Amino acid sequence: MEGNDAERVVIAGKRDAANHKRRELLARGTPARRETPLWKEVPLLLLVAFCVAVLVRTFLFQAYGIPSASMERTLTEGDRVIVSKIVYDVRTPQRGEVIVFRGNERWAPEFQQDPDSGPLARLGAAVADLIGIGQPSEKDFIKRVIGRPGDTVMCCDAAGRVTVNGHALDESEYLYEDSPLGLGTVGDCRAREFGPVRVPEGQLFVLGDHRSRSQDSRCQGFVPMDDVIGRALAVAWPVDRWHVLAVPATFADVPSPAPGAGGSPPPPGGSGGGAAIVAAAVFHAPRHRFSA
Repeated sequence: MEGNDAERVVIAGKRDAANHKRRELLARGTPARRETPLWKEVPLLLLVAFCVAVLVRTFLFQAYGIPSASMERTLTEGDRVIVSKIVYDVRTPQRGEVIVFRGNERWAPEFQQDPDSGPLARLGAAVADLIGIGQPSEKDFIKRVIGRPGDTVMCCDAAGRVTVNGHALDESEYLYEDSPLGLGTVGDCRAREFGPVRVPEGQLFVLGDHRSRSQDSRCQGFVPMDDVIGRALAVAWPVDRWHVLAVPATFADVPSPAPGAGGSPPPPGGSGGGAAIVAAAVFHAPRHRFSA
Protein backbone atom coordinates (compact mmCIF):
# COMPACT_ATOMS: atom_id res chain seq x y z
CA MET A 1 0.00 0.00 0.00
CA GLU A 2 2.76 2.38 0.98
CA GLY A 3 4.56 1.62 -2.31
CA ASN A 4 1.49 2.56 -4.33
CA ASP A 5 1.15 5.83 -2.45
CA ALA A 6 4.78 6.68 -3.16
CA GLU A 7 4.31 5.94 -6.85
CA ARG A 8 1.25 8.19 -7.04
CA VAL A 9 3.21 10.98 -5.37
CA VAL A 10 6.00 10.70 -7.96
CA ILE A 11 3.53 10.78 -10.88
CA ALA A 12 1.72 13.79 -9.42
CA GLY A 13 5.03 15.56 -8.93
CA LYS A 14 6.00 15.01 -12.56
CA ARG A 15 2.57 16.26 -13.70
CA ASP A 16 2.89 19.39 -11.59
CA ALA A 17 6.36 20.05 -12.94
CA ALA A 18 5.12 19.72 -16.52
CA ASN A 19 2.17 22.03 -15.87
CA HIS A 20 4.47 24.56 -14.23
CA LYS A 21 6.80 24.54 -17.21
CA ARG A 22 3.85 24.93 -19.58
CA ARG A 23 2.58 27.93 -17.63
CA GLU A 24 6.01 29.54 -17.76
CA LEU A 25 6.17 29.15 -21.51
CA LEU A 26 2.71 30.65 -21.92
CA ALA A 27 3.63 33.53 -19.65
CA ARG A 28 6.77 34.33 -21.62
CA GLY A 29 4.91 33.93 -24.92
CA THR A 30 6.27 32.40 -28.10
CA PRO A 31 8.24 34.59 -30.46
CA ALA A 32 6.03 36.08 -33.22
CA ARG A 33 6.59 35.02 -36.84
CA ARG A 34 8.66 37.61 -38.62
CA GLU A 35 6.54 39.16 -41.41
CA THR A 36 7.84 40.66 -44.67
CA PRO A 37 7.70 44.47 -44.54
CA LEU A 38 4.89 45.97 -46.63
CA TRP A 39 7.31 48.05 -48.69
CA LYS A 40 8.95 44.81 -49.83
CA GLU A 41 5.79 42.74 -50.22
CA VAL A 42 3.85 45.09 -52.51
CA PRO A 43 6.54 45.38 -55.23
CA LEU A 44 7.01 41.61 -55.11
CA LEU A 45 3.29 41.01 -55.64
CA LEU A 46 3.23 43.55 -58.48
CA LEU A 47 6.19 41.84 -60.14
CA VAL A 48 4.51 38.43 -59.90
CA ALA A 49 1.26 39.84 -61.32
CA PHE A 50 3.16 41.52 -64.17
CA CYS A 51 4.98 38.29 -65.07
CA VAL A 52 1.72 36.32 -65.04
CA ALA A 53 0.04 38.94 -67.26
CA VAL A 54 2.94 38.83 -69.75
CA LEU A 55 2.85 35.03 -69.93
CA VAL A 56 -0.93 34.99 -70.44
CA ARG A 57 -0.74 37.72 -73.08
CA THR A 58 2.12 36.03 -74.93
CA PHE A 59 0.87 32.46 -75.02
CA LEU A 60 -2.83 32.26 -74.12
CA PHE A 61 -5.12 35.29 -74.37
CA GLN A 62 -4.90 38.96 -75.24
CA ALA A 63 -7.24 41.91 -74.89
CA TYR A 64 -7.62 43.71 -78.21
CA GLY A 65 -9.08 47.21 -78.56
CA ILE A 66 -11.36 47.91 -81.52
CA PRO A 67 -9.92 51.00 -83.25
CA SER A 68 -12.44 51.54 -86.06
CA ALA A 69 -16.02 51.03 -87.21
CA SER A 70 -15.16 48.30 -89.74
CA MET A 71 -16.86 45.52 -87.72
CA GLU A 72 -20.13 47.25 -86.80
CA ARG A 73 -22.76 45.93 -85.86
CA THR A 74 -20.81 43.15 -84.19
CA LEU A 75 -18.08 45.36 -82.71
CA THR A 76 -18.05 49.10 -82.16
CA GLU A 77 -15.12 51.46 -81.82
CA GLY A 78 -13.80 51.35 -78.24
CA ASP A 79 -14.86 47.77 -77.51
CA ARG A 80 -12.25 45.43 -76.07
CA VAL A 81 -12.38 41.78 -77.07
CA ILE A 82 -10.68 38.70 -75.65
CA VAL A 83 -8.54 36.97 -78.27
CA SER A 84 -7.47 33.33 -77.91
CA LYS A 85 -3.93 32.83 -79.19
CA ILE A 86 -3.90 29.05 -78.77
CA VAL A 87 -7.05 27.90 -80.55
CA TYR A 88 -5.38 27.90 -83.97
CA ASP A 89 -2.46 25.86 -82.67
CA VAL A 90 -4.75 22.83 -82.88
CA ARG A 91 -6.96 23.75 -85.88
CA THR A 92 -7.34 26.27 -88.68
CA PRO A 93 -9.74 29.26 -88.76
CA GLN A 94 -13.30 28.39 -89.76
CA ARG A 95 -15.84 30.34 -91.81
CA GLY A 96 -17.75 32.88 -89.76
CA GLU A 97 -15.15 33.25 -87.01
CA VAL A 98 -13.87 36.72 -86.12
CA ILE A 99 -10.07 36.77 -86.24
CA VAL A 100 -7.25 39.19 -85.44
CA PHE A 101 -4.33 39.16 -87.86
CA ARG A 102 -1.24 41.12 -88.77
CA GLY A 103 -1.64 42.84 -92.12
CA ASN A 104 1.33 42.76 -94.47
CA GLU A 105 2.71 45.66 -96.51
CA ARG A 106 -0.34 45.64 -98.82
CA TRP A 107 -2.85 46.31 -96.06
CA ALA A 108 -3.58 50.01 -95.59
CA PRO A 109 -4.22 51.06 -91.95
CA GLU A 110 -7.84 51.72 -90.96
CA PHE A 111 -6.87 54.24 -88.27
CA GLN A 112 -3.93 56.40 -87.25
CA GLN A 113 -2.11 55.74 -84.00
CA ASP A 114 -1.64 58.55 -81.51
CA PRO A 115 1.42 60.68 -82.34
CA ASP A 116 4.61 60.08 -80.38
CA SER A 117 4.64 62.30 -77.26
CA GLY A 118 8.02 61.55 -75.72
CA PRO A 119 10.03 58.78 -74.06
CA LEU A 120 7.73 58.42 -71.04
CA ALA A 121 4.71 57.98 -73.29
CA ARG A 122 6.61 55.40 -75.36
CA LEU A 123 7.60 53.53 -72.19
CA GLY A 124 4.01 53.53 -70.94
CA ALA A 125 2.74 52.34 -74.30
CA ALA A 126 5.34 49.55 -74.38
CA VAL A 127 4.37 48.32 -70.91
CA ALA A 128 0.64 48.51 -71.72
CA ASP A 129 1.21 46.55 -74.92
CA LEU A 130 3.30 43.98 -73.07
CA ILE A 131 0.44 43.13 -70.72
CA GLY A 132 -2.22 43.36 -73.43
CA ILE A 133 -4.03 46.61 -72.61
CA GLY A 134 -2.32 48.95 -75.05
CA GLN A 135 -3.52 50.56 -78.25
CA PRO A 136 -3.59 48.12 -81.18
CA SER A 137 -1.04 48.45 -83.93
CA GLU A 138 -2.01 50.09 -87.22
CA LYS A 139 -1.10 46.80 -88.88
CA ASP A 140 -3.38 44.66 -86.70
CA PHE A 141 -6.82 44.00 -88.20
CA ILE A 142 -9.98 42.27 -87.00
CA LYS A 143 -12.33 40.77 -89.60
CA ARG A 144 -14.71 37.89 -90.21
CA VAL A 145 -13.56 34.80 -92.12
CA ILE A 146 -15.77 34.34 -95.19
CA GLY A 147 -13.74 31.93 -97.31
CA ARG A 148 -11.24 29.17 -96.54
CA PRO A 149 -8.70 27.52 -98.87
CA GLY A 150 -10.44 26.19 -101.97
CA ASP A 151 -13.64 28.20 -101.45
CA THR A 152 -15.07 30.32 -104.25
CA VAL A 153 -16.39 33.64 -102.96
CA MET A 154 -18.30 36.33 -104.81
CA CYS A 155 -20.83 39.10 -104.46
CA CYS A 156 -23.47 39.36 -105.43
CA ASP A 157 -26.27 36.96 -106.40
CA ALA A 158 -29.60 38.21 -107.74
CA ALA A 159 -30.65 39.15 -104.20
CA GLY A 160 -27.43 41.07 -103.51
CA ARG A 161 -25.94 38.44 -101.19
CA VAL A 162 -22.38 37.16 -100.77
CA THR A 163 -22.05 33.55 -101.89
CA VAL A 164 -19.52 30.91 -100.82
CA ASN A 165 -19.30 27.80 -103.02
CA GLY A 166 -22.67 28.77 -104.47
CA HIS A 167 -24.37 29.11 -101.06
CA ALA A 168 -25.88 32.55 -100.44
CA LEU A 169 -25.08 33.81 -96.94
CA ASP A 170 -27.85 35.24 -94.78
CA GLU A 171 -25.84 38.04 -93.16
CA SER A 172 -28.78 39.81 -91.53
CA GLU A 173 -27.57 38.64 -88.11
CA TYR A 174 -24.40 40.73 -88.20
CA LEU A 175 -24.11 42.89 -91.33
CA TYR A 176 -24.20 46.69 -91.06
CA GLU A 177 -26.09 47.32 -94.27
CA ASP A 178 -25.18 50.63 -95.90
CA SER A 179 -23.22 49.59 -99.00
CA PRO A 180 -25.39 49.82 -102.12
CA LEU A 181 -24.45 47.69 -105.09
CA GLY A 182 -21.80 49.25 -107.30
CA LEU A 183 -20.66 51.86 -104.75
CA GLY A 184 -17.03 52.89 -105.17
CA THR A 185 -14.45 52.86 -107.91
CA VAL A 186 -12.10 50.19 -109.23
CA GLY A 187 -10.24 48.59 -106.33
CA ASP A 188 -12.25 50.56 -103.77
CA CYS A 189 -12.98 48.52 -100.65
CA ARG A 190 -16.38 50.19 -100.32
CA ALA A 191 -17.70 48.35 -103.39
CA ARG A 192 -19.90 45.38 -102.54
CA GLU A 193 -19.49 43.61 -105.87
CA PHE A 194 -16.42 41.42 -106.36
CA GLY A 195 -15.28 38.10 -107.76
CA PRO A 196 -15.81 35.30 -108.15
CA VAL A 197 -12.40 34.53 -106.65
CA ARG A 198 -10.99 31.26 -105.38
CA VAL A 199 -9.11 31.23 -102.08
CA PRO A 200 -5.61 29.74 -102.47
CA GLU A 201 -4.10 27.17 -100.13
CA GLY A 202 -2.91 28.61 -96.83
CA GLN A 203 -4.98 31.80 -97.28
CA LEU A 204 -8.25 33.26 -95.99
CA PHE A 205 -10.81 35.62 -97.51
CA VAL A 206 -12.04 38.09 -94.88
CA LEU A 207 -14.63 40.87 -94.79
CA GLY A 208 -15.64 43.50 -92.26
CA ASP A 209 -19.25 43.50 -91.08
CA HIS A 210 -19.51 47.21 -91.94
CA ARG A 211 -18.61 46.82 -95.59
CA SER A 212 -18.42 50.49 -96.56
CA ARG A 213 -16.02 51.24 -93.67
CA SER A 214 -13.79 48.19 -93.96
CA GLN A 215 -10.42 47.59 -95.59
CA ASP A 216 -10.56 43.87 -96.32
CA SER A 217 -10.01 41.15 -98.90
CA ARG A 218 -12.07 42.93 -101.54
CA CYS A 219 -9.15 45.27 -102.21
CA GLN A 220 -6.35 44.31 -99.80
CA GLY A 221 -5.96 40.66 -100.74
CA PHE A 222 -6.06 37.34 -98.96
CA VAL A 223 -4.79 36.81 -95.42
CA PRO A 224 -2.05 34.18 -94.97
CA MET A 225 -2.92 31.80 -92.14
CA ASP A 226 0.59 32.37 -90.79
CA ASP A 227 -0.38 36.00 -90.11
CA VAL A 228 -3.40 35.14 -87.94
CA ILE A 229 -2.83 36.13 -84.29
CA GLY A 230 -5.93 34.49 -82.82
CA ARG A 231 -9.70 34.21 -82.63
CA ALA A 232 -11.85 36.87 -80.97
CA LEU A 233 -13.99 35.01 -78.42
CA ALA A 234 -16.08 37.67 -76.69
CA VAL A 235 -16.54 41.38 -76.03
CA ALA A 236 -15.19 42.01 -72.53
CA TRP A 237 -15.58 45.79 -72.31
CA PRO A 238 -17.71 47.80 -71.85
CA VAL A 239 -19.60 45.54 -69.48
CA ASP A 240 -23.02 46.39 -70.92
CA ARG A 241 -21.87 45.14 -74.34
CA TRP A 242 -20.51 41.79 -73.12
CA HIS A 243 -21.39 38.98 -75.50
CA VAL A 244 -19.83 35.89 -77.04
CA LEU A 245 -18.72 36.15 -80.67
CA ALA A 246 -20.37 32.99 -81.92
CA VAL A 247 -20.31 31.78 -85.52
CA PRO A 248 -23.52 32.82 -87.33
CA ALA A 249 -25.76 29.90 -88.27
CA THR A 250 -25.65 30.65 -92.00
CA PHE A 251 -22.06 29.39 -92.27
CA ALA A 252 -23.10 25.88 -91.20
CA ASP A 253 -24.85 25.46 -94.57
CA VAL A 254 -21.86 26.35 -96.75
CA PRO A 255 -20.88 23.26 -98.79
CA SER A 256 -17.32 22.06 -99.17
CA PRO A 257 -15.57 23.38 -102.28
CA ALA A 258 -15.88 21.22 -105.36
CA PRO A 259 -12.58 19.68 -106.52
CA GLY A 260 -11.04 21.90 -109.16
CA ALA A 261 -13.72 24.57 -108.72
CA GLY A 262 -12.62 28.11 -109.22
CA GLY A 263 -13.72 31.51 -110.31
CA SER A 264 -12.42 34.09 -112.71
CA PRO A 265 -13.17 37.80 -112.87
CA PRO A 266 -15.92 38.93 -115.24
CA PRO A 267 -14.76 40.87 -118.31
CA PRO A 268 -14.26 44.66 -118.12
CA GLY A 269 -17.51 46.54 -118.36
CA GLY A 270 -19.45 43.73 -116.68
CA SER A 271 -20.91 43.97 -113.21
CA GLY A 272 -18.01 44.66 -110.85
CA GLY A 273 -15.50 43.74 -113.58
CA GLY A 274 -12.88 46.41 -112.91
CA ALA A 275 -12.79 45.83 -109.19
CA ALA A 276 -12.61 42.06 -109.67
CA ILE A 277 -9.63 42.33 -112.03
CA VAL A 278 -7.71 44.54 -109.60
CA ALA A 279 -8.65 42.24 -106.73
CA ALA A 280 -7.49 39.16 -108.63
CA ALA A 281 -4.13 40.79 -109.35
CA VAL A 282 -3.66 41.68 -105.69
CA PHE A 283 -4.81 38.27 -104.44
CA HIS A 284 -2.21 36.33 -106.40
CA ALA A 285 0.74 38.60 -105.55
CA PRO A 286 3.53 37.07 -103.41
CA ARG A 287 3.06 37.15 -99.64
CA HIS A 288 5.59 37.35 -96.82
CA ARG A 289 5.53 35.36 -93.61
CA PHE A 290 4.82 37.24 -90.39
CA SER A 291 7.08 36.43 -87.48
CA ALA A 292 5.35 36.95 -84.14
